[in-house]
Amino acid sequence: MQVQLTSRQQDILRATVRHYIATAEPVGSKALVDEYKLGVSSATIRNIMGVLEKSGLLYQPHTSAGRVPSDSGYRIYVDQLITPSDALGREVEIALQNRLKWEDGSLEVLLQGAAQILATLSGCISLITMPQTNTALLRHLQLVQIEAGKVMLIVVTDSYETHSSLMDWPKGEETTVDTEVIDRELQIVSNFLNSHLRGRSLVELSTLDWSELDRDFQSYREFLKKSLAELTRRTFTPAATQIMIRGVAEVLRQPEFSQLQQVQTIIQLLEEEQEQLWRLIFAEPEADDEGKPKVTVRIGTENPLEPIRTCSLISSTYRRGATSVGSVGVLGPTRLDYESAIAVVTAAADYLSEALSYQ
Repeated sequence: MQVQLTSRQQDILRATVRHYIATAEPVGSKALVDEYKLGVSSATIRNIMGVLEKSGLLYQPHTSAGRVPSDSGYRIYVDQLITPSDALGREVEIALQNRLKWEDGSLEVLLQGAAQILATLSGCISLITMPQTNTALLRHLQLVQIEAGKVMLIVVTDSYETHSSLMDWPKGEETTVDTEVIDRELQIVSNFLNSHLRGRSLVELSTLDWSELDRDFQSYREFLKKSLAELTRRTFTPAATQIMIRGVAEVLRQPEFSQLQQVQTIIQLLEEEQEQLWRLIFAEPEADDEGKPKVTVRIGTENPLEPIRTCSLISSTYRRGATSVGSVGVLGPTRLDYESAIAVVTAAADYLSEALSYQ
């Protein structure tokens, strides 16, 4: 969301979000004057809060009440106004190191322990998936033109299983399309993909160095990258993927979950619809400057799953080598401590990645 705020507006929004996170009560100008050194009068704060409300970042639940952050307000807060807590990140790492003994227990038991630590330290529902054990290797890949604008992606594994996906081929600037030219291009791209992917695990498709694709075919890069990721996600996701879940009872006592029907839909998702949840939290995140997966923050209505559209889901993946094999996440009300939650998820993902490198 592109909203340009002045430094004073940023200060007021930051203080409003933090006060609401701490109290769960609508925030008025007097509370901000009393508790935050903002250097401005109550009248000035009221005016700025009015501007933030008109921008869609705050709203009034009742005409006589103070204001609370909207999903858009939380988004600005997360993207622009916070710094994840390094101190809490170190606390998580130390707790995991001290309490988990990798040499003494099964992987499932260890991840259950990690999930409990995360729930305790974050105050949220913690979610940790078991690592993927799919060992299928790619034997052959082929792109075939079916009709104008339609291309079939065919993947054959080392066990001779065949999987396919029909896709819309990206249109170039030309008004007419030479099907023979496209056939030749598809064969060249297929050769490139086979030379780089043959013999590799299917979960490694996301690590392909697309910069090596010849300049003439760079326009296909994003299309192919997304298509391969979608085919892999849709075809090779296990039918039943176990997720370690802890901290449910404590979080559902928060005032946001006072309605029984809402609680029931969340519990049903956590207990009976884990495959949907798995697909969401294991979605491959963008990488940071060091090549590590970034933390993904989905706030309220940004969540595609209806039961958690009043919640925030913060997740990242942990890796074995360069390949993402599992995910770590925390789920709570939109009124959660984002700085701490992001730090907890980052530290846990890094710790599990390091621990798995020695397995």
